[in-house]
Amino acid sequence: MAQYMLIIPDDYDAWEAKTPGERSEVYAQHETFASRLAQGGHRVTGGAELTLPRTARTVRSGPAGITVTDGPYTESVEQLSGFYLVESDDLADLEQACAILAEHFPVEIREVGPAIEDKSEETAP
Repeated sequence: MAQYMLIIPDDYDAWEAKTPGERSEVYAQHETFASRLAQGGHRVTGGAELTLPRTARTVRSGPAGITVTDGPYTESVEQLSGFYLVESDDLADLEQACAILAEHFPVEIREVGPAIEDKSEETAP
């Protein structure tokens, strides 16, 4: 089975403005999504909702040494809000399942591949 990371961005200002009932609807949609994945033969192997971007710490390394700053690296309305790790043999069906969440926010699907240093084994004679 291939492994995919489903990356979920969201507008945190819009999220914080939602009522508790509206948030509950979004969480219920995640439960529907999880059920749909199981029905489609996909297997969730990890994932989490992330804390607000303002709680992030960004570490940079340069000629002057290490710098740690508050907040996210990118300045954007949409920030990474959560992710799923999913094993699947059916990318097309996984895309259809992601439509459940895409009603509220886009879902980016990326296949999890081997690390760069692992690719040397693929080209060995």
